[in-house]
Amino acid sequence: MKEQLLNIRENALAEITRCTNIDEIENVRVKYLGKKGEVTSILKGMGKLSQEERPLIGKIVNEVREELEDKISQKKEEIKKEEKNKKLSLETIDVTMPSNKFVIGKKHPITQIMDELKYIFTGMGFKVAEGPEIETVYNNFDALNAPKNHPSREMSDTFYIDENLLLRTQTSPVQIRAMKAMPLPIKIISPGRCFRFDAPDATHSPMFHQLEGLVIDKNVNMTQLKGTLDAFVKQFFGESTKTKFRPHNFPFTEPSAEVDVTCFKCKGSGCPICKGEGWIEILGAGMVHPNVLRNCGIDPNEYSGFAFGMGIDRIAMLKYEIDDIRLLFENDMRFLNQF
Repeated sequence: MKEQLLNIRENALAEITRCTNIDEIENVRVKYLGKKGEVTSILKGMGKLSQEERPLIGKIVNEVREELEDKISQKKEEIKKEEKNKKLSLETIDVTMPSNKFVIGKKHPITQIMDELKYIFTGMGFKVAEGPEIETVYNNFDALNAPKNHPSREMSDTFYIDENLLLRTQTSPVQIRAMKAMPLPIKIISPGRCFRFDAPDATHSPMFHQLEGLVIDKNVNMTQLKGTLDAFVKQFFGESTKTKFRPHNFPFTEPSAEVDVTCFKCKGSGCPICKGEGWIEILGAGMVHPNVLRNCGIDPNEYSGFAFGMGIDRIAMLKYEIDDIRLLFENDMRFLNQF
């Protein structure tokens, strides 16, 4: 058995030396040291030896096993090192090659306008309020004093989810939520996305952005509304910009007005931007209707308020002279990189 062990040792060392990859060295380990390996088989057969032979053979077996384990481990490290060096030699980096161009992103023009509007109105003391885009019919229409037969409530104009829920057609429901939840006085703006059943064209989109404002306090009047909007347009369009209020009708305000500003392009002399009129319509506004205040639990005999709302997409189109709203949503970088 001693001679057999020595022969196994010599054969194993020779095979280890000839190994050139990890798979080959692993096969040698299994052949000699695995569960059914040659050295393991000798260990299992030691029970048949005499008491005098057992210690001697056991010592030789352990020595052979330890030597083979060491040699196999060393050979594995040598092979790994060789493979690593070979891989590194094949992966040399050409430092003279140009690097990949790194393009830094920028804000979308609508986001730029929204941020600018927020900056102006928060500077006047307004707080930013937000609400869900899926709204109740009550908050979107009923609480805002919109009659049951109002055209905006038709299926052809509004995305209904069911008889009680819809995609908000305006950010006005945020005002309803604020009047019900916030302590008085209230001074908020509510920017966000809105949805209406419009076929996409140069001036319409089924998804668009609005910013609305609301002020509720004692003794709020139309003069304060006009002063607020006048200050806004001067900051946004320029100090020389003037405002003009035209009577209008909204169910949630009384009195109501459409607000025009002198054309920022021609300064009122007439140009293609303002269609030769010298004025551009930018928003609607008015004093909060007493019924809206009552619907929110506010006494109209004690409190009053004003509200206004503008399309952020329209403001962006005016400021950047964009003639098609669809350009804002097509994600064409040739267009967006201009801003």
